[in-house]
Amino acid sequence: MKYLLDTHTFLWWTTDSDRLSQTAREIIGDGNSELYWSPSSSWEIAIKYHLGRLPLPEPPESLIPTELAKNRVDSIPIVNAHAFRAGQLPMHHRDPFDRLLIAQAQLESMDIISNDRQMDLYDIGIIW
Repeated sequence: MKYLLDTHTFLWWTTDSDRLSQTAREIIGDGNSELYWSPSSSWEIAIKYHLGRLPLPEPPESLIPTELAKNRVDSIPIVNAHAFRAGQLPMHHRDPFDRLLIAQAQLESMDIISNDRQMDLYDIGIIW
């Protein structure tokens, strides 16, 4: 099974936060799960970090690649089809980062590991 990690899911995994569900922990920790990361999440983290809204132990441009490699998470490129689909989605969710994740999950046949209940309004699998 292929899973796309929501931004908060990855951050909670890498910080061993108790906010991460047991199901998410089991899937991410299972060496057989195919885990994916969207550059839109890197963009979201970079913006929040540089605005001072997201404290991290080191800048995201060094932290994220290290954690992705350590946790065997592959990046999925953003292509035009993803952007077009994100723009066509119903406006249930207004966050542009999450809309892109939803579009990528739909087009790449992935479930998203997220606790964002607004994503339930779209035609995708949500794991939490």
